[in-house]
Amino acid sequence: MIAPMSIRLSPHILSLINWKDPLNDPLVRQFIPLASQIRPDHPRLRLDSLGEKTDSPVKGLVHRYPDKALFLGTVTDSPLASSVCPVYCRFCTRSYSVGVDTESVAKSRFLPIRKKWEPIFDYIEGTPNLHDIVISGGDSYNLSPEQLRYIGERLLGIPHIRRFRFASKGLAVCPIRILDRSDDWSDTLVDLSNKGRKIGKHVAVHTHFNHPNEITWVTAAAAQRLFEEGVVVRNQTVLLNGVNNNVKTMLQLIRALADMNVQPYYVYQGDMVQGTEDLRTPLRDILFLESNIRGTLAGFMTPSFVVDLPEGGGKRLAGSFESYDQKAGDEKNAE
Repeated sequence: MIAPMSIRLSPHILSLINWKDPLNDPLVRQFIPLASQIRPDHPRLRLDSLGEKTDSPVKGLVHRYPDKALFLGTVTDSPLASSVCPVYCRFCTRSYSVGVDTESVAKSRFLPIRKKWEPIFDYIEGTPNLHDIVISGGDSYNLSPEQLRYIGERLLGIPHIRRFRFASKGLAVCPIRILDRSDDWSDTLVDLSNKGRKIGKHVAVHTHFNHPNEITWVTAAAAQRLFEEGVVVRNQTVLLNGVNNNVKTMLQLIRALADMNVQPYYVYQGDMVQGTEDLRTPLRDILFLESNIRGTLAGFMTPSFVVDLPEGGGKRLAGSFESYDQKAGDEKNAE
């Protein structure tokens, strides 16, 4: 089995890997595939495992939930906000579109071109039941400050949009950019947050840390700048075998995030992604973690443990199943 993602790492992440013991390093497991670890894919695997194309009323937008939509591209020639990330995670849900072609996946390349975004904005403006937009891709960190401002101000100008968030792993993999005063990206983000607050609209960043080793003094300093500037930052963690699927590591990560004023928001069950079955965990792992973590932390520091159901089923609390056969791995969710 050939991995669907090419390898791309930031200098920050490279500097954090324990090169004296790379085979057991939690960062190596996330970003560098090893043939010796690859297992056969799940029999129900689909390249678009969450069925995002099915819920795409216009190219570049996924409208699955009644009042929320994803601003991204999921089909050929769609205007993805950004199909490039500062790093490429092995387990990327959108491995069918993010990054460059690999031997196993021919990617749909999307460029952040404003004129191709217009049908997306037309749909959002014409759908008054939409109140919440997630700008993803790709990674919002790879948008230019001008593109970031354009998207943000367009959304702020739509009366029925009450909140939106920029999805970015930037704080975790390249935090120095947030501290670089010569780079306008962070200033633009802060300005959008302030403009939103003045008109009663919520602008936030959703970032992505999976292991406490990803957090350094530079990370804390970057998070502090955003906190001082009033930018809300939430974290979404993916549960990964051999990385964070134990109580000690997960608690350490949650506390480290909270200490940086980054809200631990979600812990996701890993999606079915080609070439990453060695990273996926059984449902019992996420249930065990939640049962041992919930009640040991303040409620606002406790993330929701969720499963994003295949083929467009949407997010569900991991513990909301009606039945679960641990031996077969079969789960039936409550309606």
